[in-house]
Amino acid sequence: MINSLTDTVSLNNEVNMPGFGLGVFQVSNDDTILSVQKAIEAGYTSIDTAQIYENEAGVAEGIRRGLASTGKSREDLFITSKVWNHHLSYDQTIEAYHDSLTKLGLDYLDLYLIHWPGNNAFLTSWSAMEDLYFSGKIKAIGVSNFEIHHLQTLLETARITPVINQVELHPRMAQKEIRAFGKEKGILTEAWSPLMQGQLLKDETILAIAKKHQKSAAQIILRWHVQNEIVVIPKSVKDSRIKSNAAIFDFELSEEELRMIDKLDDGTRVGPHPDKFFFD
Repeated sequence: MINSLTDTVSLNNEVNMPGFGLGVFQVSNDDTILSVQKAIEAGYTSIDTAQIYENEAGVAEGIRRGLASTGKSREDLFITSKVWNHHLSYDQTIEAYHDSLTKLGLDYLDLYLIHWPGNNAFLTSWSAMEDLYFSGKIKAIGVSNFEIHHLQTLLETARITPVINQVELHPRMAQKEIRAFGKEKGILTEAWSPLMQGQLLKDETILAIAKKHQKSAAQIILRWHVQNEIVVIPKSVKDSRIKSNAAIFDFELSEEELRMIDKLDDGTRVGPHPDKFFFD
């Protein structure tokens, strides 16, 4: 379990990844610039974007400003992007990677993910990502929104085991089976939409626990993720919220409180099911 904003978790290839970061899903380029800059200034080192978000250029400018104001270097950051489903052939994956790299203004990515499994075209895309990894252009490769059967199919032929599986995960969609399978195979689980797009912020159980700890509902939920050893990347465009989201390392949820939150799990999604939405 991480104990600070700068603490890292070890991936299966021995690369260290921050256990807490900033997501920029559905954030405009202009807002992305400021949110990334403010996050770096607040001590964040992990930034998660994607080809389909169309804000990689904003991330680049945010990184430039953040590094300039803090004196940090590129090597202090951990940058993730993802290849979209319209680019899953071998050559398209290679091209998409270099396009993302150009927009981000970087020489390499720390982590590159297949964004959605789609209709199993990910096998060819994964081969391309493996070659990018072997050539030293990416420090680690992984997947996003993969169900257990997608992972099983991939592992049958993969030369490299994914380091991470980024999935929708929050107290009402706890993904216990995927987390257990990942742990068995050495694949860490990372949560997108950890706050259920805000839908959990008025939950009575969460609010009661928040009142006891004198914390916000968002802080309680994010602390639940951390104590469950889930890598988490909450999104925010507000400086105050970016700082507040990370202020979760000065308290601890009890085992009883963790169980109370666990009971909220009813399988409710806010995003599409990977088996039913192919994006092609």
